[in-house]
Amino acid sequence: MLPFLLTCLWIFSLLSAGHALLTKRDPRAAVGWIITCIALPGIGAIFYWLLGVNRIRTRARELQEQGHGMHWLHVDDPPNRCERSHFPRSDTSQALIRLSDAICRRHLASGNHVAILHNGEQAYPAMLDAIREAKETVFLSSYIFKPDRIGNQFAEALIAAAERGLDVRILLDAVGELYSFTRLRRCFQNTKVKIATFLPLTLTRSFYFNLRNHRKLLIVDNCVGFTGGMNICDKHYAASANPNRIIYLHFSFEGPISDQLRDAFMEDWHFATGEKRRNREWPIAPATGSACCRGISAGPNEEHEPLNWIFNGAVSCAHKNIRIMTPYFIPNRAQIAALNTAALRGVRVDILIPEKNNLPYVAWAANAHLFELLEHDTHIYYQPPPFVHSKLLLIDDEYALVGSANLDPRSLRLNFEFNVEIFDDATQEALVRHFDSCRDASREVTLEEMDSRPLPLRLRDSFCKLFSPYL
Repeated sequence: MLPFLLTCLWIFSLLSAGHALLTKRDPRAAVGWIITCIALPGIGAIFYWLLGVNRIRTRARELQEQGHGMHWLHVDDPPNRCERSHFPRSDTSQALIRLSDAICRRHLASGNHVAILHNGEQAYPAMLDAIREAKETVFLSSYIFKPDRIGNQFAEALIAAAERGLDVRILLDAVGELYSFTRLRRCFQNTKVKIATFLPLTLTRSFYFNLRNHRKLLIVDNCVGFTGGMNICDKHYAASANPNRIIYLHFSFEGPISDQLRDAFMEDWHFATGEKRRNREWPIAPATGSACCRGISAGPNEEHEPLNWIFNGAVSCAHKNIRIMTPYFIPNRAQIAALNTAALRGVRVDILIPEKNNLPYVAWAANAHLFELLEHDTHIYYQPPPFVHSKLLLIDDEYALVGSANLDPRSLRLNFEFNVEIFDDATQEALVRHFDSCRDASREVTLEEMDSRPLPLRLRDSFCKLFSPYL
């Protein structure tokens, strides 16, 4: 009996190793899983099937076939098809538009108005006003939604909107809910608000723990939308006395881009609830400005890694300057090569990261990468406290990429993220001005500083770097 069981374990392990060999695109990942399957017969194969296989993409395909609305083809242009004559004409912009056209599921939409919202002081009042003035629908997705002072204000506004007869839906991430001891959903019990959880932590879905919905979306009446990196909790007020307060940028969009924010929310909603998606006539958002925008959904359900490809493409297209602001900076090998190549071409590359991070182990892993960029004349700056959680990529004063994604493997490979690319002179000018003022208030890091770190610190940083794909 024992020889038979051992033979079955070895067959199972070899079949699992063969699956990894055929399906893993990264040779390092393939080698790692093959060694795991063979070195730990049976156990290694179980770990591979639980952690190494992308079941999210498989599940999304199943929903697509069942008509639940998780479609992965290019979204058709709306009836008010955007005029390509309104798109920017520079070589940099045209190259980036062609790249995004090829790998994204959504079109570039003209006729939008973009408002930059700084911290909770500007973002929360605008979001609450939009909810209170809503006429038909309010859709909200947030990674963290705490039942504190501002969270309760949002809950009251959402409940009041539902009592007025509006379609109010809230989508919360299962892990994001754990950031608060008191569950926010209790506020919505016995109300008309519809609430759903993204990938709840059940026995059947425990291996999805690493795959989280990190998107922040609020869409009101399909004509105004909010997105960026801001969750809903009190510590996002920059002027508060909270020592753990966080600095943020958030964005308000009006115009045809609202269709794309709503579409991203509805995809997540139907994925989380399993509800069959029905045809619905949505009101067409009128053109309200001059900005050209495109919504970019990214996550393990996508055919490609759109944010990774767009980042590398944008850096390669830059002619004058690259400005990056991110709270978590753990670039992969291709991103380091793209940044170094740009710097060697004479492009000014500026990167702003926090001096004191809320996740120290992420900062330590980031430190282990900095010398590779500093060697080739990239300019890296530490932003002083409070912790800055803003995410920006600015190219040649023409292109901006904003949203929920950080520049780390978790955002680019594991999390469900939503970003928006923006072509608009006024928005670019404001964002460049904000970036440059933050850079002027920051301390530049030198190669000598990185090289002179004590050996224990360098060992610590390099050890954390080993876990970069999962930080």
